[in-house]
Amino acid sequence: MPRKNLDPSSSPRALLGAELRVARERAGLSQAELGERLFVSGSFIGQLEAGTRRMHLDFARQIDDILDTGGFFVRNCEAAAESKYPDHFAEAAEAEARAREIREYAPQLIPGLLQTEAYAREVFQAGHPTATEERIDELVTNRLARAALLNQPTTPLLWCVLDEAVLRRAGGNPAVRVEALRHIASLMRARRIIVQVLPFSAGLHAAMGGAIKLMSFDDAPPLSYVEGMGTGLLFDDPATVAHHTLTYDLLTANALSPRKSLALIESVAEDYEHDQHA
Repeated sequence: MPRKNLDPSSSPRALLGAELRVARERAGLSQAELGERLFVSGSFIGQLEAGTRRMHLDFARQIDDILDTGGFFVRNCEAAAESKYPDHFAEAAEAEARAREIREYAPQLIPGLLQTEAYAREVFQAGHPTATEERIDELVTNRLARAALLNQPTTPLLWCVLDEAVLRRAGGNPAVRVEALRHIASLMRARRIIVQVLPFSAGLHAAMGGAIKLMSFDDAPPLSYVEGMGTGLLFDDPATVAHHTLTYDLLTANALSPRKSLALIESVAEDYEHDQHA
């Protein structure tokens, strides 16, 4: 039985998942068998063990009872659940950090992983008009910390489809848009990311409902995440993930090629630069 409490500073969710695997195997249960007792799928148990899903308190209580772990998971669940992100996005952000491949459709804003500091600041100031500068600084810092994933030379693979509205939506300072779009272009030219633009001319498309993020992992089943205003849902159901994957594939089929997308991004950046000088 696990005895030592987890250190919240040492990847608590991953450690909690590792302890769950040990306790489950000691009890002689497969992931599917434990999932059946919790009324979840075996793949969900695998995601808990891999650290890609959050263990909520009600699951922790049941796991302690089933695996006879003396309250270990309840005691450590709160530490593992700590996050600097909003509740609706916390699980997706932490799964994103462990993903081997991320594919994302952005209908309105540059995705968080590709935002510059100035662009992120404008986004948060628009969304939190009464927030203090200290709070805005905190939000910007957390968003830029996510982008550190791209400091790795090859992983994760990041493939984004940007609606043309993402490029065209004007903000308060054209210089911010110039910097933001050229940042994306530089990552594309360095072959660090793949970006396609879905042009207005594509008309209606399969993802009119909003943003989609698909994540694949080395040691866990894939996940999909859909987001709305202040809400977000993370899915592991294979049929739902497959549907979201098909939706994304249809978007890429209707989007401009990466080469043409790069040309459009740089052209729009030049337009903003002319506006700035004007």
